[in-house]
Amino acid sequence: MTKLNILRFPDKRLRIKAKKVVEIDENIRILVADMFETMTNADGIGLAATQINFHQQIVVIDISKERNQPLCLINPKIIKESGHRDYEEGCLSVPEYKAMITRAENITVEALNENGEKFELEADGLLATCIQHELDHLKGKLFVDYLSKLKQQRLKKRFEKIYQA
Repeated sequence: MTKLNILRFPDKRLRIKAKKVVEIDENIRILVADMFETMTNADGIGLAATQINFHQQIVVIDISKERNQPLCLINPKIIKESGHRDYEEGCLSVPEYKAMITRAENITVEALNENGEKFELEADGLLATCIQHELDHLKGKLFVDYLSKLKQQRLKKRFEKIYQA
């Protein structure tokens, strides 16, 4: 397995909309394994392919403390949502920054797994938040986009200074 490079905000490649995966083959399965390794090594709980500059609809998640409940979502789509919940979110592409974000409390997502099998998953709490966060990445959206324009501008300037130094 290979540890991959995670793009950092404000990199414009994070704004590219991911395309559907047409065929789930061995290359996709290797990429999924590499994404899990990258996410775990970065101490994250979710990673979208967009964050590693691969613009196809692939997300990996593992919110368990033991890192033994891996979840792969290929071509994911939220088909039902209800309620609202505020949760303090962070992101591997926006390190060392967190903000309170409001998202749906309960969701149902439809996706394919790394073997190409279709499934539905009902999620709430942290898992629902994480899925919504990662699916935003596939649309070229970051959690900081939910902040005020002023906060976004300040954050962008701060990160431009960090990554240009």
